[in-house]
Amino acid sequence: MRHQTAKPWLADRLRLAAIMLVTGMAIVGGGIVLAGPQPEEARVLPAPQVDEPAGTAPAETAVVAGGCFWGVQGVFQHVAGVTNAVSGYTGGEAATAHYEMTGTGQTGHAESVQITYDPTKISYGRILQIFFSVAHDPTQLNRQGPDVGTQYRSAIFPMNAEQAKVAAAYVAQLDQSGVFPAKIATSIEPDRTFYPAEDYHQDFLTLNPNYPYIVYNDLPKIENLKRLFPDLYRDDPVLVSQAGLSSSGPALHQ
Repeated sequence: MRHQTAKPWLADRLRLAAIMLVTGMAIVGGGIVLAGPQPEEARVLPAPQVDEPAGTAPAETAVVAGGCFWGVQGVFQHVAGVTNAVSGYTGGEAATAHYEMTGTGQTGHAESVQITYDPTKISYGRILQIFFSVAHDPTQLNRQGPDVGTQYRSAIFPMNAEQAKVAAAYVAQLDQSGVFPAKIATSIEPDRTFYPAEDYHQDFLTLNPNYPYIVYNDLPKIENLKRLFPDLYRDDPVLVSQAGLSSSGPALHQ
């Protein structure tokens, strides 16, 4: 659990303890030593062989899930051509689209990110390439790093039949290429509704760059984006607070 509580210091300590347990970190002389496995490196992936035709609409939308939404949102906020990236919940009902309820793993929701982008500047296929390359590990089933449960599953929620076709073709392409050491676990789940998350989850990476979870799990993703996609990297993130969309906004239907 990563939500802000009445005792934020306790949440921080519990979170750090969980990370240390999984990674083998140790505290020595007041500092943190990484004695265990490091975060998995991003992978250089081929571009999708099947992609949507170049768009002419002013904006299109993609919804993906790849573990904790803080890092996935943070990655896409730094992608040129993306005009907004909102953390939220997808896969369950409106009544359960809340952090504490989703955290039980019993709602059908996944922590997800709705990405609004300019199709004249970046394609849906390129969005998926970044998603698979730097935003998460698609071979992990119902987990990402220290976060375990179906709410942290790898998933794509296509908005239409064309997106579903592109997503399925790219998963098959990557599996056939052997670029990952295991089969991709990403599910493709059409006809789902996206619900924006609570305000305190939005722009979390940018607003909390020193939060231990962010430092260890998510800031490396931003560096990998910059390194592997220099033509698509933007230094200044596009923030939800600037776009004016909050958790009080409407559900966004697929």
